[in-house]
Amino acid sequence: MKREKSEELFARALELMPGGVNSPVRAFKSVGMNPLFIKEAQGSKIYDVDGNEYIDYVCSWGPLILGHSHPQVIEAICQAAQRGTSYGAPCEGEIELAQLISEAIPSMERVRMVNSGTEATMSAIRLARAYTGRNKILKFEGCYHGHADAFLLKAGSGLLTAGVPSSPGVPEAVVQDTLVARYNDLDSVKKLFQEWGQEIAAVIVEPIAGNMGLVPGEPEFLQGLRSITEHNGSLLIFDEVISGFRLCYGGFQNFSNIIPDITTLGKIIGGGLPVGAYGGRKEIMEQIAPSGNVYQAGTLSGNPLAMAAGATTLKILKDTDWYDRLEVITYVLTNQLKTVFEEHELYYTINRLGSMFSIFFTEKNVDNYEAVMSCDTQKYAQFYQEVLKEGIYLPPAQFEVSFLSCVHDLEDVDKTIAAVNRALDRIV
Repeated sequence: MKREKSEELFARALELMPGGVNSPVRAFKSVGMNPLFIKEAQGSKIYDVDGNEYIDYVCSWGPLILGHSHPQVIEAICQAAQRGTSYGAPCEGEIELAQLISEAIPSMERVRMVNSGTEATMSAIRLARAYTGRNKILKFEGCYHGHADAFLLKAGSGLLTAGVPSSPGVPEAVVQDTLVARYNDLDSVKKLFQEWGQEIAAVIVEPIAGNMGLVPGEPEFLQGLRSITEHNGSLLIFDEVISGFRLCYGGFQNFSNIIPDITTLGKIIGGGLPVGAYGGRKEIMEQIAPSGNVYQAGTLSGNPLAMAAGATTLKILKDTDWYDRLEVITYVLTNQLKTVFEEHELYYTINRLGSMFSIFFTEKNVDNYEAVMSCDTQKYAQFYQEVLKEGIYLPPAQFEVSFLSCVHDLEDVDKTIAAVNRALDRIV
């Protein structure tokens, strides 16, 4: 497999960008490689600048549920671009996408469009603090809500803990109002509320954790969060940037019937273009300027290209049985992967939900951050390098999620299983 052009481009990029990339995981550091540079993509495949073809299980980290370069989405973007790429003023596309979202996720009675998941979550906690008149927020180990200062923290040694900055440049004062609990551990939440309950504005959680690998929230845990927040006058925020429109036409809340006060979205609702959104009950959302005094703005919010791509994507998903097909093909793939590992006397854990899965290089059941951290990242790196040689593009980090799209088919599954089998033959 040739890598010369990717290596040349990375050398150039290192002279111009920190680490040669514009988002850290793209640097491939955790798998001991330099990154691929992608030239084009179509359907379930991506092609690098050296001409290598890969079956893509990253799908731009989730947004491309319809696959790469879907013709209807591309056509919608082209038509929108011909009318102008940005107006800095309202356009009808914003209304169309907002209506599709609120109809699919009824708890989002009012929707505010932004440009990224980070912007959505950052704005959501500001709104929650303003609405409740409280300052503290509670998040969970292993849940990622973007790179806003309030979220960049690690847990202390005890359950009753405030955040400690996990990145230089984040003052301790900024995260002192962020509390950290254990994912899927309701007792840790109860203890924090016993200490700080009257000061907690909101609990923010990924109902399906997707940034420590795939770790679904247990139903009793999520329902418990709903009960605790209601009892204490706090808001519940579901970060559905990953899970929104991924499991079903709507959010995980549709799937589970656990209804949050505020929801954040991104990825799929932009059809592959930069986008984010947050929304909730009318009386909460009306606090946002210009209806209220909670300030949030964005030059490119509601960008007509992103609105067109997102609306087209949602319409396609709404009018087909794609979710059933995605469920079946992902089930087939992950079951066959388990069989191949077992045939090589490797008993690794694979978590799957809908069209998402993660291979954890541990024999433990993975249902929280502590279990995730028991994984053997060196083994994952070795596995990654070998399957990449076979034309299989998985996330270049142990703690990320693999995604399937509507255009992945049984031929892709067969090729993937054969490739993994060859890779494991070399490893074992």
